[in-house]
Amino acid sequence: MSVGSTSLIAMPARWSADRVLDLAPDESSRRSAGALGRPARWQGVGVAGDVLWGLCAGSGKNPYQVAVDLSGPAYKCSCPSRKFPCKHALGLLLNWANGSVPEESTPADFAAAWLADRRARAEKAEKSVVRTDPGDSQSPAVPGTVKDQAAAARRVQQRAQRVANGLAELQSWLRDQVLVGLSATPTATSAAPSATASARGHADEIAARMVDAQAPGVAAVLRGLSEIPGSGEGWPGRLLGEYAQLHLLARAHQRLGGLPPDLAATVRSRIGYPTSRQDVLARQSVTDYWVVLGVRDLLDGQVPGRRLWLRGRDSGRWAMLLTFAAPGGAGGAGGWQDPDTARLRPGTELHASLHYYPGQPALRATVGERHAQPARAERPPAAGDAAALLAGYATGLEQDPWLTVWPALLTGTPVPPDGGRPGDRWRLVDPGGVALPLAGRESLWTLLAVSGGYPVTVAGEWHPGGLLPLAVWHRDRAVAL
Repeated sequence: MSVGSTSLIAMPARWSADRVLDLAPDESSRRSAGALGRPARWQGVGVAGDVLWGLCAGSGKNPYQVAVDLSGPAYKCSCPSRKFPCKHALGLLLNWANGSVPEESTPADFAAAWLADRRARAEKAEKSVVRTDPGDSQSPAVPGTVKDQAAAARRVQQRAQRVANGLAELQSWLRDQVLVGLSATPTATSAAPSATASARGHADEIAARMVDAQAPGVAAVLRGLSEIPGSGEGWPGRLLGEYAQLHLLARAHQRLGGLPPDLAATVRSRIGYPTSRQDVLARQSVTDYWVVLGVRDLLDGQVPGRRLWLRGRDSGRWAMLLTFAAPGGAGGAGGWQDPDTARLRPGTELHASLHYYPGQPALRATVGERHAQPARAERPPAAGDAAALLAGYATGLEQDPWLTVWPALLTGTPVPPDGGRPGDRWRLVDPGGVALPLAGRESLWTLLAVSGGYPVTVAGEWHPGGLLPLAVWHRDRAVAL
């Protein structure tokens, strides 16, 4: 088919922003793509059939020529980036996903030339591809299958090697930190302003290296380490514990091929290997009446997010949904990549099929088919006590040694701190008299007011630092905290 016949091809269904960002090779590319996902950064954009193109201003005199073959997808950009797809291709796709790219009858010259070259190479590959049944002359050839599979395998291998090289550097860095001694780590309590700046960035350089190595999950942990030095009594132990967890993760990646599949998936997830939503939706679903128990906005990351905890009324399973602010969005209900999920509030019941991401324990999920509109839940699922919460968390740690948050639903009475006891904290006392420390102070008076001094059902997150309450049930209604 000639390039000129592109206008006869039906326009492909527009992708979602989620689908576009799933293509990003790392978290840095996702962030950069968001900045380029606005029409003002582009000129000469258009889409004709399966080819999308545009010009994006860069650091040089001439704008970058960007083209995408949506049928692949395949990408072409004149920028020097070694990432694939680059941020310019992702930004162009986001503009198209947001409806900012006009439909044209024929592609721009540079896009048409690239598309013609791509088709010529595909036709050449077709002649050498193996038929599905070599003994049957009627068996159709599958153009590009062998070549595409080989290219995909090479990309997977290249990424794994980049991650391995980056983690080897991380292990050397960790050894240096321990050999020099934690006392040499700059602390945020140092008197000199330069020392404070140094403390806040003492792991920033190795974190940036992890981004380059396509290990964004490790980079996020490293960026958080700078808050630990000088953060209070026992900070050296906490910092050393974080170093040990990173060392364990690097060693686990070295032995990835010999790990059980679920544990291997967990390691990949912690490092930051992407899992596309399409792959998750292909996994078996769990259909239930899911009660939204807690919602927490995550504002400390480079991309604002929202985490929701659900529990199946029939299955009793926990599920965690994550959605992030859309490129250029302000984080309101319409400013999220998945607005329907972002609108859910504690006390909502959702009849839907959820698909769990690979890994252990199975917590993170995505919504597949919705069988009804969300409705108000008449009551919370059955709540447990402190012992059940801690036992579940211990089981989760056994499956995922890097686990830092666990869902909680229990009955207890909130008790404020005693002003006469230094260091006393808010507590939640279960019916058996076991007291759990409560984290956070801003909303705890609301918790006490709803309770009135009596036991209530509380949903939240269990962290190593205590229980963070997210919602409390007042009779048949959930009150967000």
